[in-house]
Amino acid sequence: MSSALKNLSEYDENNIPDAKELKFGIIVSDWNKEITHALYEGCYDTLIKHGAEEDNIFTLQVPGTFELPAGARTLFSHEKVNAMICIGCVIKGETSHNEYINQSVAQGLISLSIMTNVPHIFGVLTPNDEQQAKDRAGGKYGNKGVEAAVTALRMANLDNSLKKETKGIGFKK
Repeated sequence: MSSALKNLSEYDENNIPDAKELKFGIIVSDWNKEITHALYEGCYDTLIKHGAEEDNIFTLQVPGTFELPAGARTLFSHEKVNAMICIGCVIKGETSHNEYINQSVAQGLISLSIMTNVPHIFGVLTPNDEQQAKDRAGGKYGNKGVEAAVTALRMANLDNSLKKETKGIGFKK
């Protein structure tokens, strides 16, 4: 669903597991920092709101979005986390560089997720212009950082929820 049809900050709070025992890594790109730091604030505040301890949230800043997978791998080698949230913003420019960066980052994060068995959340905005980015970083469409945190909370809890389930995976009957 297009974010123009949805507020990225709206979610069912009753469906979110408690984060008290969980640890999170947040990797933030400094490129487009007005946008990425607003996304970070939404992400961080959402983790805290759902019980994450400040001491269990590890933040690392990297120069640009392209460096998110390397930053995530570096942080992962120093901290045992339940989920890694990668925040960036690549605004389409005059060339197609954005496509190469976005695809590379997405593939890097999915590879890390599979290799480490720790979810690496793609919290990267891919707007056509700066206004679209602002609209999704606390503007009229909410904050994609909140959505990334909610995804991390749910994914980090998958292992725990499967341990409690005895009759299968997926929808409850």
